[in-house]
Amino acid sequence: QVQLVESGGGLVQAGGSLRLSCAASGNIFSINALAWHRQAPGKQRDLVATITSGGSTNYADSVKGRFTISRDNAKNTVYLQMNSLKPEDTAVYYCYANTRKYFTYWGQGTQVTVSS
Repeated sequence: QVQLVESGGGLVQAGGSLRLSCAASGNIFSINALAWHRQAPGKQRDLVATITSGGSTNYADSVKGRFTISRDNAKNTVYLQMNSLKPEDTAVYYCYANTRKYFTYWGQGTQVTVSS
């Protein structure tokens, strides 16, 4: 079992920045990749960014150049630095982990609201 707890969401004006954190606990040594997804009201949940155990990253086109995903293995934490935020970035952001045995885990989500 892996538990994921997000923090760092909030209200910010367009053009501003936020940093989301996701602390992992439990069977953390089984974690392969970590990711952030987001879900806006009335829309499907979409992948935002991923980072593998080796540190490789991948981003949705809509956030490339503005968002950065990173992980601190010593703290068992993954971060999402969000810069130049836009109103269309407003969503609930979810932390996600998958393991080497293909189990998947989700955090409870944290709300990010960007005002225009």
